[in-house]
Amino acid sequence: MPVTSTEIDAVTRAYLDRHPAERARLRPLLERSATAAEPTGRTTSPAHVTCSGVVLDRDLRVLHVRHRATGLLRRPGGHTEAGDGSLLATAIREVEAETGIPAGALRLAPQLLDAPVDIQADDIDPEPAQGEVAHRHYDFRFVLHLTDDGTPPRTAEVAGFEWRPLAEVAPPELHAKLLAAGLTGRTEPVNASAVVHNGRGQYLLHLRDNFPGIWAPGEWSLLGGGREPGDATIEATLRRELAEEVPGLRLGEVEPLTVEWTTDRHGLAVPIQIFTAHWDGHPDTADLREGVLVHWFRPDDLHRLHLRDSTRRLVRHHAATRTGGPASHGRSPR
Repeated sequence: MPVTSTEIDAVTRAYLDRHPAERARLRPLLERSATAAEPTGRTTSPAHVTCSGVVLDRDLRVLHVRHRATGLLRRPGGHTEAGDGSLLATAIREVEAETGIPAGALRLAPQLLDAPVDIQADDIDPEPAQGEVAHRHYDFRFVLHLTDDGTPPRTAEVAGFEWRPLAEVAPPELHAKLLAAGLTGRTEPVNASAVVHNGRGQYLLHLRDNFPGIWAPGEWSLLGGGREPGDATIEATLRRELAEEVPGLRLGEVEPLTVEWTTDRHGLAVPIQIFTAHWDGHPDTADLREGVLVHWFRPDDLHRLHLRDSTRRLVRHHAATRTGGPASHGRSPR
């Protein structure tokens, strides 16, 4: 489904909560999103929405591409398309189209998650040959980290690329916001889950809702979820998620186990901090608030369930280490 006016309004207002001094500058954007039939349409005048990706490597250099048509060096980005589904999805698609970097080689910054680091108004000159009059782009800029040191291949749209240090990033407003975000370049988990066991060889799994548009619909999974801006640590993410999903499940100490990787609904790479914890309660007392069911399972029963191979390996590995049996756990570090 296409990007909606409702999403544009919600993302813009959340951005203005973080940058209230920009409210007057972006008021026309809010007005356009409320009144324009297609606020993302490339023929919508006098202004419409675009999206771009601020792609950073481990050294916090920002990727710029040189376009064949204009010769200009800029960050990858462009107009939304009908199948994008979100503003972030537009930025991801444009990055892949212009640089060849697939979504699976990118991850979100834990300091920003899926929020734009910047929203800028760019005045665009008329292009009579394209039937375009002078207009304005409201560009939503999302930070995307490379998961490795791979060099992006060139594509038909660009003549080359260049990595620029943060000190050379323009405009000044974007440069200042990137510095203020506290980006590190290090891989930091943006999701937390727990291998919950009862000490008697059973593991607690969560049957998720079978709704389209959510991650892993209809699968059995570990309890946990994604980081939010107010989470001080990744352990705080886990405890908040459990308090929301199963408030009756009160964990004591949790221990880090490993970092696993998966992909989210946009295809982005997601590092997950896996914790272990002990709980010996009845699933009915967990007071489930999200999903369908929580239930205890033994590792030997996991082949009967619809769940990810990574989850099956994690549970079996934990069980093997507790019993002294062979471990079958494997992961792909990035």
